[in-house]
Amino acid sequence: MVRNRGDKEELDKLSGTCIRDPSVRIVRIVACLVVFVTGVVVGLISGSHVDRYFASRASSSSFYRGIAVSPSSSADCGIVRLVSERTDCLSIDNVVNPNAWDHSLSDEELFWKASMVPRMRVYPYQRVPKVSFMYLTRGPLPFLPLWERFFRGHERLFSIYVHTPPGYYLNVSSDSVFYGRQIPSQKVSWGSVSLTDAERRLLANALLDFSNERFVLLSESCIPIYNFQTVYEYLTGSKHSFVESYDDPTRYGRGRYSRRMLPEIRLHQWRKGSQWFELNRALAIPLIADTKYYPLFRKYCKPSCYPDEHYFPTYLNMFHGRENANRTVTWVDWSLGGPHPASFGRENITASFIESIRNNGTQCPYNFDTTYVCYLFARKFAPSALEPLLNLSLTVMGF
Repeated sequence: MVRNRGDKEELDKLSGTCIRDPSVRIVRIVACLVVFVTGVVVGLISGSHVDRYFASRASSSSFYRGIAVSPSSSADCGIVRLVSERTDCLSIDNVVNPNAWDHSLSDEELFWKASMVPRMRVYPYQRVPKVSFMYLTRGPLPFLPLWERFFRGHERLFSIYVHTPPGYYLNVSSDSVFYGRQIPSQKVSWGSVSLTDAERRLLANALLDFSNERFVLLSESCIPIYNFQTVYEYLTGSKHSFVESYDDPTRYGRGRYSRRMLPEIRLHQWRKGSQWFELNRALAIPLIADTKYYPLFRKYCKPSCYPDEHYFPTYLNMFHGRENANRTVTWVDWSLGGPHPASFGRENITASFIESIRNNGTQCPYNFDTTYVCYLFARKFAPSALEPLLNLSLTVMGF
C-alpha cells in the first residue's frame, strides 16, 4: 500500500528500471527453464527405478512360485526341492496313496498321525482294499525271489513295508516290488519291548495308506503256502482278525503277569499268543493309538515276560475279543520244544511236506463256520530252502 507521494515515485522508479533492463527478463526465463528441465529429468529417472523395482519383484515372485515352495514330487510332499512345476500335496491322490516312507516323524508323531480316522463312511474315491505285508527282519530277505513271484500281477491289491536294523540297506533292483519299501527303523532286541515297538511302527506306517485294510506281520524266514489270490480273498473276506490269544495257566503264561499292572490289567484278562498276527484296520488303529495300557507293558513286562507275546493278545482280549478269531494264520512247528521253533532247510523241502502244512487235517473257525484252510503262511525256513521252494511254487503252491 502506497502511503504518500514520495513512496509512489520511488516505486515507479524501480519498476521502470526493471522493465527497461532486458537482461533481468532473460535471466528469469532461463532460471524457469532450468527448473522445469531438472524436474522432468528427475521424474523420468525416478519412474525408471520404480518400474525396474516392481518388475524385479514380479519376476522374483514368479521364480519362487515355480521352485522354492513346490515339493519335488508327490512322493516328497513337505520337502522343499528345486523343481519346475508345482505339486498339489493336498490332492486326494497324495492323501490316500502316500509314498513318502522316508519321513522324519518320531514314533509319537507317527502314531498320532496314523490314528486319525475319517468320520465319513463313504470314500470320495474308488477304494480297492489292499493287504499290507509287513516284514520285520534282521537284515536281508532270503526268500525275496519267492515273494516277488507270489506278488506278480497283483500290484493294485497289496502294499509292502520292511523294518530292518538301522543303517541296513535292502539291495534290490528298482523294478522290484520291495524297492523303496523300507521304513524308518530303530534297533530291535529279541525279547524286549523294542520288538513290539517295531511291530507297532510297521502298523502305523501301513495305516497311513487309507487303502490298506488287512495287515500281516511276517519275518525273513516266512513263506507263503498259497497263491496271492487265495490269500487275498481269505483275508479281505474275513469278518475277524487273526491274533492268537489264549490263557496259559503255567509260569510261561500267567506266571509272567505283574500285579503292578493293577487295576488297569487284571490276571484273568492276561493272555499269551504268537507274535505273527494278522489284523484288520478296525483293530489296528486302537492298538497303535493306545497310550494307557502299552506303557504298563513297557514298564513291567520285562524278561522273563515278553511283550511281543502278551500285549496284542491281552489288549484284544480285553476290548475286542469278539472281533478276533483267536488263532494265527502262520504255521510253525514247536514239537521239538525249547525257546525257538524248528527250522527247515533244503533237505526238508518236498511236495509232500508243503502239502502237509496246507492240508494238515485240522479244522478251524472262519466267519462263524469251519474250514480246513487254517494257515496261509509258514515259518521257520532257512535260506537254503529257497531253490527247492521255487521249484515247487507253481505245482504245489499255485504261483
